[in-house]
Amino acid sequence: MISDESYLGDVQDVSGTTVKIVMSAKSLSGFVYIDGQGYRVGQIGSFVRIPIGFDNLFGIIAQVGASAVPETRKDISDGSRWMTIQLIGEGPRNGTFQRGLSQYPTIGDKVHLVSERELKDIYGQPDEPYFVRLGHISNAESIPALVDINKLITRHSAIVGTTGSGKSTTVASLMNAISNGTDYPSARIVMLDLHGEYEQALKEKASIFKIATTSHSSQSQQKLLIPFWTLNFEELCRVAFGEFGNEKDKNIVMERVYKYKLDSLTKYPRNGVTKDTLSVDSPIPFSLHELWHELFIDTFGTYHNPKGRVGDPRDNLAYETDAKGKELKGYPYLGIPPTFKTVLTDAGADKINYLPGALGLGKQVLLLGTKLRIPRYNFIFRPEQFLPEADGKIANDIDELLKDWIGSQHPISILDLSGVPADILQTTIGVLLRLLYDAIFWGRDLSQGGRHRPLLFVMEEAHIYLNDGADNMASSIVKRIVKEGRKYGMGAMIVSQRPSEIDATILSQCGTFFALRLVNSSDRSHISSAMSDNLDGLTGMLPILRTGEAIILGEAVKLPMRTTIEAPPKDKRPDSQDPIVYDEVPLDETVHPGGWGIAKEVDPRFDELVEAWRAQDPKISRVKG
Repeated sequence: MISDESYLGDVQDVSGTTVKIVMSAKSLSGFVYIDGQGYRVGQIGSFVRIPIGFDNLFGIIAQVGASAVPETRKDISDGSRWMTIQLIGEGPRNGTFQRGLSQYPTIGDKVHLVSERELKDIYGQPDEPYFVRLGHISNAESIPALVDINKLITRHSAIVGTTGSGKSTTVASLMNAISNGTDYPSARIVMLDLHGEYEQALKEKASIFKIATTSHSSQSQQKLLIPFWTLNFEELCRVAFGEFGNEKDKNIVMERVYKYKLDSLTKYPRNGVTKDTLSVDSPIPFSLHELWHELFIDTFGTYHNPKGRVGDPRDNLAYETDAKGKELKGYPYLGIPPTFKTVLTDAGADKINYLPGALGLGKQVLLLGTKLRIPRYNFIFRPEQFLPEADGKIANDIDELLKDWIGSQHPISILDLSGVPADILQTTIGVLLRLLYDAIFWGRDLSQGGRHRPLLFVMEEAHIYLNDGADNMASSIVKRIVKEGRKYGMGAMIVSQRPSEIDATILSQCGTFFALRLVNSSDRSHISSAMSDNLDGLTGMLPILRTGEAIILGEAVKLPMRTTIEAPPKDKRPDSQDPIVYDEVPLDETVHPGGWGIAKEVDPRFDELVEAWRAQDPKISRVKG
């Protein structure tokens, strides 16, 4: 008779990593005692071990009862005695657990419940700084939830969960843990924050870059500037000119851009590129405003054409004049176009004709002119100290931009994209990631390259810009990062509430998953198919996880674990809480007091509402002051 108090039953069926066992009569009671501590038998997600010689195989309970009976043995009368186990790894007795299997169990091998003491031996409590603590195992508070940052960062990860599941708080906790200045003085993290949620939570550890800053902004805030001349030609077309009707028009613009860059390089030589190696994609400063002005003239310009006149028509342009007789030649820097006289071909008059060979770029030129005049696009088209003069001279080069983004004294750089116009959001994200990817890729062996100082990209609300769209620049560059970034010191962390909308190629490259509560079945199936482990028992628990609870599985953890994430203090949490309709807790305990249960304001300040709207910034001057 078996005397081991942890004994559950015997192996009866093995199919790959799936093992079926028959429970013993003792374990059928549903409760066993190990080392004086009681354990419920048959809990989905519980761990079991199968001793084989000097080794233990470890698995997770995925099914219990009649559904666990093998297909070939459905005639068995007592189906309640069966369990399905998913094998996940092995390790020598009293040794280190390892993922993967070198052997399989055989019929009749004994299966044992894993006690809390044994879990401590497996998970361990290592003092090595490459493990970070995020909380504790949900059913064992004495066991810390430890994550290996070596595997977390370079093998990529995903944090997924329904709205309200604690996803943003989990991200904040993780960022605080891996940016610990004592253990990781050279940590380097770039966060794409689409809604401005993380400034409050991480402001002491982060440099915040926003589209619009004011005199009331905190010292950690800087302007987010993306100089147009750092974009490659395809990116520049999407941001500045929109779609072209034909390849001929696109090639004309390409030739003009190349000419402007060549003239700039000729006057201001730059290390790393020569006239022979220059391409239209090279990040060389040039004046887009002057180029736009030139294209406008070549598209809409008219000229005086008196009888018998010879010479270049552009030397005799027909500008309108203002009340003082001054020609309205426009102001390229301000995006103000020239005004031309209308065509006049009457006999005997001073004829005015369109320029010969006029370009068919009316739609593109007008679109760019409009964007040059709209302040919300200034972060690209008028990037302050990175704005080239007419001849291409600039005050600061790209090295200053990269130093701000990934070389500051803070370990985290938050790129707040809440002010980016919706029509160029995906392209802007693609540009940001591509610029950083190129810099890290080509400088991979240098001191600031990725091999010496790895870089982690954290992509919030990833489902918005990492979908399956074939024409999505952001998705395209992230695919490169997740496929190739590991070799060059670049890691990706995908954060989303709708994983089913994210490109499957991207999710499949994530080595670690933090799965919080997921109610939608398509989202759960998307996660299950992307995971390397066949752990239906664990993923089946996703709809019932508590807020702030996550199942962590993958390469960064020794064993898959149901974890209670330790939340930051209330004043260090992301600004992502649900608005309150009627407060259920005392006012002094809530983060955002308000709702329908308090009295109305005596004198509502709708002027402040309009101020925030016009400023495109929720923190108006009175709040900031």
